[in-house]
Amino acid sequence: MNNYLQTDEWNIIEEGFHADKQCASESIFSLANGQIGQRANFEETYSSDSMQGSYAAGITFWDETVVGWWKNGLPHHYSCTPNSPNWSGIRVRLIDEEIDMAQWEVDAFRRELHMRTGILERTCQITSPKDKTVQVQVERFNSMDEQNLCIIKYQITSVNYKGKVSLIPFIDGDVTHESANLSKKPWNIIKSEVSNNGAYIWTQIKRETTQMCCACQYQLFKNEKEITKGPIKIEKDKLVGYSIGEEIKPGETLTLYKYTTIESTLYIDRNLLVTEALKNAQKAKEKGWLQLKEAHKQQWTRIWDECDVTIEGDAKAQQAIRYNIFQLLQTYQGKDPRLNIAAKGFTGEKYGGNTYWNTELCCVPFMLLSVPFPIAKNLLLYRYHQLGKAIKNAELLGFTKGAALYPMVTANGEECHNEWEITFEEIHRNSIIVYAIDQYVRYTGDHSYVVDYGLEVMIAIARFWQQRVSFSTIKNKYVLLGVTGPNEYENNVNNNWYTNYGCVQCLKLTLHYLQEVAEQRPTEWANLMDKVQLQEKEIQDWQAIVEDMYFPVDQERDLFLQEDGYLDKELKSVEEINPKERPINQYWSWDRILRSCFIKQSDVLLGIYLYYTNFSEEQIKNNFHFYEPKTLHESSLSPFVHAILAARIGELEKAYSLFMQSTRIDLDDYNNEVEQGLHITSMAGGWLAIVEGFAGMTVKKDQLHFHPQIPKEWRAYSFRVNFMKNKLFIRITDKSISFRLEEGEQATLYVNKKKITLIYQKALTLKI
Repeated sequence: MNNYLQTDEWNIIEEGFHADKQCASESIFSLANGQIGQRANFEETYSSDSMQGSYAAGITFWDETVVGWWKNGLPHHYSCTPNSPNWSGIRVRLIDEEIDMAQWEVDAFRRELHMRTGILERTCQITSPKDKTVQVQVERFNSMDEQNLCIIKYQITSVNYKGKVSLIPFIDGDVTHESANLSKKPWNIIKSEVSNNGAYIWTQIKRETTQMCCACQYQLFKNEKEITKGPIKIEKDKLVGYSIGEEIKPGETLTLYKYTTIESTLYIDRNLLVTEALKNAQKAKEKGWLQLKEAHKQQWTRIWDECDVTIEGDAKAQQAIRYNIFQLLQTYQGKDPRLNIAAKGFTGEKYGGNTYWNTELCCVPFMLLSVPFPIAKNLLLYRYHQLGKAIKNAELLGFTKGAALYPMVTANGEECHNEWEITFEEIHRNSIIVYAIDQYVRYTGDHSYVVDYGLEVMIAIARFWQQRVSFSTIKNKYVLLGVTGPNEYENNVNNNWYTNYGCVQCLKLTLHYLQEVAEQRPTEWANLMDKVQLQEKEIQDWQAIVEDMYFPVDQERDLFLQEDGYLDKELKSVEEINPKERPINQYWSWDRILRSCFIKQSDVLLGIYLYYTNFSEEQIKNNFHFYEPKTLHESSLSPFVHAILAARIGELEKAYSLFMQSTRIDLDDYNNEVEQGLHITSMAGGWLAIVEGFAGMTVKKDQLHFHPQIPKEWRAYSFRVNFMKNKLFIRITDKSISFRLEEGEQATLYVNKKKITLIYQKALTLKI
């Protein structure tokens, strides 16, 4: 695990340069603003291990993929968010040497991510092979106020060097997408030019129509005086920029401000793309560093006022939860329903920058409860607008009559995952979309969403389940054969409990909302029935499945089984695995993994978490104590679920350990993979572990219930929750729980089954 980062409640700090951790640091110190983002690559040349990565949301590269010719239904292209032109580069030359921290001696180094302000800062003192020593200080941010801007302040101060320093801010379009299957370079360069209005590169995705233009302007100061003499223009086919030089001596400082705009045809007409990019770069220069920085900081102040979580007495936990919130909210701002949250965000290329079911599992509830409701609504609209393609995906697999199978991996609604056990079998992903729609209605009270959008999606998914089940004459029950559950360490199993249970819950919710809309909005209901051509026979079939679905259980131990035959495996504990063989997916053969009892993430416990109020306390305890010792938590979606359940059954020590693993999975690199990027979508899980786990928040009959507890490591913790039209501030200690209603006139809720009423801005404290 990582042990080179300092503990600080508001900052991520690397003191001293750790070259062996550079790729990990590039992930950990990443910046984004919901529209553009990049890894924390050095601005200057770095010739050692590094993965340069700059990304823009909503831009997709369709990379050809190789599939078995006989596997009908598999996609022939894999979508990815391509590595974009490098817009952050600044080369630095002395008279006869160029700064390269891989080759120069690093005398002092500090890198700091300021989470409160969203600013990355780096300071270092370095000495060249010819004994020229300089100090470098860099600040940069991706503006949360103007989401097309990336701003850099680069300072170099001479320690013992006398002579010319050349600073070369550039944009490089000759980039490689490292995870591409066949085509390594995704961009065609339409035009590159340096004019009086700025330098720009105009590009287009290969085999696609999407275009991007990156343009930059600069300012250069020596000490406090601006240098206005003309630069040398750098104008190549795939690289543009400026070379600006000035003589300095020991103690003198050169400061370069680089203002870069990144524009795409997602928002601007291609005929105006270059003009707008140059214009916006010039506007940024005119506003200047201080004004842009202040506007950016104000946006982060607003975000933290809405979403901050405080933990008193545990700096590592405090740092971790703020880091999770910071990374998640700089990745997604919810302003565009065409966008979603990539599993790695803007921090790496693994998973292609695509959308997974992680969004509905983790991010939707976090967004519903912690930020204004329209942000979560836009995540649901993302799926609604892709319903047609979900129906097409199902048709490719042989389903008919408007049945929808949402993709496991997608950028635009088309399935792009080409592993059969995922594409064909991990169909549980359909269930979480219906679950998320129901959560939205229960948390917001916005039943119009069901009428306008949600029910149409539910019906299409219900049609999929009706066609996907089989009726077993031996069991006299409906069954689901040949599936893969969330635990991907078991493939092609029959009757995965989580998948079967989720299918039934989908059908129940669809039937419930059909009845609700028919009774309360008969005109809209009639219009919808006409649109989707729903037949009474279909409704009867759905009800039959609900009543007669088969679930694998062990009656003797009161256990829900992962799937048929799970107890035939040799049942062992994770503690019996040699620690040197963890994570097992990096050391064991796939055959060995599939035959073992070990679980990447527990399907049964995930189902219990999602549908918690359906189960008795004894059932929850029995299943937790059976599956937790067999669970490896080698999925980032796993620890927070177990943490919540552990807290709810009163096992706080276990809950705390799992909470820390969930929130520090990247900071401490639990699975030895952080160099590939962060686990962005699962970062909401740590917040859920606090609110739904330690604070014990559940929703029953449209009312909030709390059963608060506190880990022994904490003195107190606090958070805010949005529910219906109310915003609540909640603080919990080992002796009390305090509430303040910050928005809304009045709110009713329950604490340990006791009913309380809150009045606007009147604090209420209860002993616990």
